[in-house]
Amino acid sequence: MCRVALEVQSPPGNPIGYVKQNWHPYIPKFTIQDEKRNSVLKIIGPFCDCKCFSDVNFEIKSLDETSVVGRISKQWSGYGNEMFTDADNFGVQFPMDMDVKMKATILGACFLIDFVFFEHSKQQDHH
Repeated sequence: MCRVALEVQSPPGNPIGYVKQNWHPYIPKFTIQDEKRNSVLKIIGPFCDCKCFSDVNFEIKSLDETSVVGRISKQWSGYGNEMFTDADNFGVQFPMDMDVKMKATILGACFLIDFVFFEHSKQQDHH
């Protein structure tokens, strides 16, 4: 799989943060960067992103990966919704006093995680 990256802008044309996927053989890892591309936080996903009947959590951690500061969760929405619709429910948790630019960048990371790990087109299913 190719590594992906995302630029978050506010207002349009003004970058406020970046999300880049880090290479790892079996664990999803991302780095959150500020507008100057300084690394600020890490996002570490689970070994397996296909847990049935439970939430899938991506922890937002400090750069040294020792403390958890938040979480992005794909929330289990029931068998019917999971099997027969494309709808996904996500929850995002971060400290209230976090810089608003970092909050927006984490929300961008949520969209990127959804796109990379949970969205499947009909073309992808045939390959």
